[in-house]
Amino acid sequence: MKVRQLVAPHHWLPIFLIYFMHKKTVTLGMSLALLLTGAGAAWLALAQSPQNSGAVTAAVPVAQGVVVVPGMPPVADPGNLYRETGANQFSPAVAQALERVYVPNRAANSVSVIDPVSLKVVDTFKVGVHPQHVVPSWDLRTLWVANNAEGRTDGSLTPIDPATGKPGKSIPVDDPYNMYWSPDGRHAIVVAEAFKRLDFRDVNTMELRYSIATPLCAGINHADFSIDGRFALFTCEFNGSITKIDLVGRKVLGTIKLSQYFDRPDALALIAQPGTKPRKIPDPGQSGNEICTTPGMPQDVRVSPDGKTFFVADMMADGVHVVDGDALKQIGFIATGVGAHGLYPSRDGKSLYVANRGGNQIRGKPLGKGSVSVIDFATRSVTQTWVIPGGGSPDMGNVSADGRHLWLSGRYDDTVYRIDTRSGAVDKIKVGREPHGLTVWPQPGRYSLGHTGNLR
Repeated sequence: MKVRQLVAPHHWLPIFLIYFMHKKTVTLGMSLALLLTGAGAAWLALAQSPQNSGAVTAAVPVAQGVVVVPGMPPVADPGNLYRETGANQFSPAVAQALERVYVPNRAANSVSVIDPVSLKVVDTFKVGVHPQHVVPSWDLRTLWVANNAEGRTDGSLTPIDPATGKPGKSIPVDDPYNMYWSPDGRHAIVVAEAFKRLDFRDVNTMELRYSIATPLCAGINHADFSIDGRFALFTCEFNGSITKIDLVGRKVLGTIKLSQYFDRPDALALIAQPGTKPRKIPDPGQSGNEICTTPGMPQDVRVSPDGKTFFVADMMADGVHVVDGDALKQIGFIATGVGAHGLYPSRDGKSLYVANRGGNQIRGKPLGKGSVSVIDFATRSVTQTWVIPGGGSPDMGNVSADGRHLWLSGRYDDTVYRIDTRSGAVDKIKVGREPHGLTVWPQPGRYSLGHTGNLR
């Protein structure tokens, strides 16, 4: 019987009781642990390998106050769910992985592979049609390229072996614009954007198990998950909304519109008036200001370190919405820069990097007003702004393992940017046409929730 360790030993202190047991003894083991530690002082969680549902895993304490869904690894720190992704906190699963940056080039149907030390492209290989994102598997052992074949019927997923940096055979899949993983690691969640649905698939074969229709979420796009794994918020790119998915009950819980004027009913009423309106109209409530009438286009979403709020980048609103996930209610808006798009937490969980793509168009022009804003999670304010020298289009990416660099694709400039997180200095590497959701690998963390930066 193979036992898989999901949590590094130094994260288990203090350990009062650890059992490696068959299923028949689970109830006895949990009862003994609760007697020794005190009910409510620590819960025990059993996390099963998605590759082998019968595998026995170590019983580990769950952080007090966070009761996670069955099969999900425990939350080590309820005040900072990013603690497990701190610098150099690598899972044994990535021990053999090459240090590489994998860049999907949407318009070239290829992936560029960058050596992060030399800053040179060391390999380029063909994948499926319109690759959008490179997504780490839940167990961190495979990287998947989501080839959504926009407007076509030949979508696919291409696996990459991180130990060799080479692709495997692609698997046909309907419209995989993006991909995530259920918090228990049992399902791949394929975001079928064109079909307005989420397809839950087998993590190995990618065979369809079930789907959740999202008819009110046009352009379902990016996601992040509640701290306990019970729900996720997905952005709706084409109708300015965000939708809440019950991952346990397998249903939509609600959908709300987002707006930078969320706390101004007078402005919302003006925008809602029928008829054609110019992109901006005078603001009667604030003399000299204007109200943007263009519907929002929410993109990336990231949960706060304490799991209580969600931050949603909006490339039309040029900023970040703040949402109470439990209540599904907007509670704030933070102006950042033109075309706010990708969101990435710092390694210490104190800051949120916002990639401002420099344009409000889906197919934008190069050398735009691209920048990166740094938001302080605690104060919800912008503390720094780094402008791309000469213009650019920072989009999606990752923070380096040591936290010293932010890697972002330059969507409109066929470029990848490496940004120093201390100074804002920028290095540029030319890649293929329309680079998008790149992944820096390996990443610290115990498991992946998908996309390019959702590691826990």
